[in-house]
Amino acid sequence: MPHTFHSYRPADGHRLPHDPFNAIIGPRPIGWISSCDAAGTLNLAPYSFFNAFNYTPPIIGFSSQGRKDSLRNIEATGEFVWNLATFALAEAMNESCRAVAPEVDEFALAGLTPLASTQVTPPRVAESPVSMECRCTQIVRLRDAAGQDTHGWLVLGEVVAVHIDARLLVDGIYDTAAAAPILRGGGPADYFRIGAEQRFRMARPA
Repeated sequence: MPHTFHSYRPADGHRLPHDPFNAIIGPRPIGWISSCDAAGTLNLAPYSFFNAFNYTPPIIGFSSQGRKDSLRNIEATGEFVWNLATFALAEAMNESCRAVAPEVDEFALAGLTPLASTQVTPPRVAESPVSMECRCTQIVRLRDAAGQDTHGWLVLGEVVAVHIDARLLVDGIYDTAAAAPILRGGGPADYFRIGAEQRFRMARPA
């Protein structure tokens, strides 16, 4: 049976109760980013536009929609930390996305513990089982097809240290399901979690 499509041009509006873009590109890994300003004030915020972009050296990045505290901090210091958001930390992660003044410490707001990093100044989230310390490599102002600046900034960073809870390494292989990461879905409130029941395997063709 042929598909019946709902088609639209984003510039003209989607004509739906909620923009489906985020739901289609999903679930998306969460960029739970810790940073600090030049004076050492801590910031912790989740970003749903996040992913890995390079293997060697490892580079990860997130997109800030607007000039938020994380972006300004990284511009000032050149450093940030990514922390894995898990199902056990879902409520704390959600609390850290409150719109608060720059001087508010989201670690304290969410009841989380700063843990000193080894290579950069911003701390890790002690409760998170995986963290990656990063040095910023690029901050790119995103542009539309007409070459006009948008309100989005892509922040990229080289991973200079990785910390993994040893229980997640099974025979030396990282067990994604055991970490129970949460992912951002669509709509105003949808999230998903990964478990062993979602796993299937395919060997890469020779």
